[in-house]
This record gives sequence, C-alpha cells and structure tokens, in this order.
Amino acid sequence: MGKYKEIFSYLVFGGLTTLINIVTYYVCADVFHIDYKISTTIAWIISVLFAYVTNKLFVFNSRVRDVNAIMKEFFSFFFFRILSYFLDLLTMILLVEVLAWNDMGAKIIANVLVVIFNYAASKLFIFKKERISAEK
Repeated sequence: MGKYKEIFSYLVFGGLTTLINIVTYYVCADVFHIDYKISTTIAWIISVLFAYVTNKLFVFNSRVRDVNAIMKEFFSFFFFRILSYFLDLLTMILLVEVLAWNDMGAKIIANVLVVIFNYAASKLFIFKKERISAEK
C-alpha cells in the first residue's frame, strides 16, 4: 500500500473536507439562517483551511518550518483552490447551461475534475518535495 498511501490519504481527507463543507453550510444556512451565498463562502473558507492543514501534515507530509516558506505554501494552496473553484463553476455552466446535462451528473463530473486538479496542484506546486541533486 506504500505507493498508494498518499492518494488514499488525499481521498480520505478530501472526503472529510467535503463533509465539513456540507455541515458548515447547513449550520450557517439552516440553523443560523444566513444567506446561502454567504453560507457557501463561510463553508468554503473553513473547509479550505481544514484541507490545507490536513494536506500539509498528513497527505504530503510537508515539514517546512520557515515562516516565509509556510506563507508561500499557504498562499499557493489558496491560489490553486480559488482556481479549482472557478474550474468547478465553469464546468457546471458548460455542462448544465450549454450542454443541458442534469445538474447532479454535472456536479459529479465537476467534482472529479476538481479533485484531480487539486491533487495535481498540491503534489506538483504547493507541497512539492525539494529535489535532492544526485551531484554534490
């Protein structure tokens, strides 16, 4: 399982992130009666913060301790999450409004694309391991 541990961890914590997003949205919108757009934004912020911490510590095992490196990692993470938000939205518009797909089917396709995008961005850009040169 060693080589699949990272992907498995990413899927587990991604599932928890999704659960946090849904529960937070429900509490804001249905319990506190906050407007759905504001509730969506609050849920997104809380779930992205959770995702950052869990991805950093448990999925990609990033151990950077330098404040500048942490800030770079943090802002890079949020930058790519904002890009994935737009990927989600544009996919939904394309599939639902342009191609007239069912919205739930479109949401599943959009989420698959977002998960792949977020994993690739995290692996390649945000939490990338420093390459150790073979030459010294």
